Amino acid sequence: MLKIAWKFIRFDKAKSIGVIVGILISTFLIGQQLGVFFFLSGLMGALATDVKADIWVVDSKTDDVNQLGRLDVRNLRAVQGINGVKEAFPLLISGASCNYENGTSGAITLLGVDANKVGAVLKPEKVAAGKTTDLQLDGAVSGEYFEKKNLGGVIDVGTAFEINGKRAFFALQTKGFRGFGSSFCVTTIERARFYSNQSVNTISAVLVNVQPGVNVDDVVADINKHVNGIRAWPAEALAKSSVKKILSSSGIALSTGTLIIFALIAGFFIIGLTMYSSALDRLKDYGTLKAIGAGNGYISRLILTQASLFSIVGFLIGLMLLEGFRRGVANSGLIFSFSPLVLLGMFATIGLISLSGASFALSRIRSVEPAAVFR
Repeated sequence: MLKIAWKFIRFDKAKSIGVIVGILISTFLIGQQLGVFFFLSGLMGALATDVKADIWVVDSKTDDVNQLGRLDVRNLRAVQGINGVKEAFPLLISGASCNYENGTSGAITLLGVDANKVGAVLKPEKVAAGKTTDLQLDGAVSGEYFEKKNLGGVIDVGTAFEINGKRAFFALQTKGFRGFGSSFCVTTIERARFYSNQSVNTISAVLVNVQPGVNVDDVVADINKHVNGIRAWPAEALAKSSVKKILSSSGIALSTGTLIIFALIAGFFIIGLTMYSSALDRLKDYGTLKAIGAGNGYISRLILTQASLFSIVGFLIGLMLLEGFRRGVANSGLIFSFSPLVLLGMFATIGLISLSGASFALSRIRSVEPAAVFR
């Protein structure tokens, strides 16, 4: 069966190439849209997962890590007294405007933590240059590599600039430490207050790490039970809540889904019509097979085998193009990857499109009479 199907494919190379092109276009477009969606959804909850903390304690009305309210600093002391808490320290998030040496300006988001906790907050894999201890120096803040266009173009360690008219410099360079629409600059909490003129009595969140062997959910429940006016979240739960809220209030999911649906429809009709056209050109060949004893079941399996071969070849070529796209955009900071399960789902979808498109050809060939070969 495979041998005969392959001969049919090779016989009409132009239409075979057309089917494969349709499949690889569908593969590339679906993968591209999924990749961008995964990247954006990852940024939506990135702050909660990229900061090293087991639990986030935020305002009671907050369910999005990108929109934190204000807490009274006294909540920090209340959380520190909860059983199972290993350490709890404050986080202050505030916006600020910057002026750079090249004459440009822009907005940043300052993340301030205790001076002795800066190294504990940033994950080692997020540090590209400099040392976390250098953020304790006067005027020191971090700069994000992928946001350097918004940070004056130069974020080398030692580069000076102004935050709200006050002198600062980049003491550390991060790579991949970003939020949804935010350029994070990490510094000490005292310096963040100084640059943004924030009160010493307010913070944005309390970051908590639990003692070894203690269940995080149990500590979350205790905090929510004993401390009023706040809400404790496991870090992963807050990230998921942030993604859910942004997706429900924006058109990102709808636009991505619409483009994927159009890619599926386009692939279906390109494959279906091309295979139908090929079947019309090969009616006598299929009639010959019927004349020598092949039934509709055999012909159907032959067509479906061709469709399966098309889907495998087209998917692999599309996947190679998609990998080239993924590597290319990664240099600009658009980083995403596909899990084996996602790749399997993409292949199953492409296979379904191909087999469904083959139904155009099947509907025509099943009606062919063996006598057609003699006409």
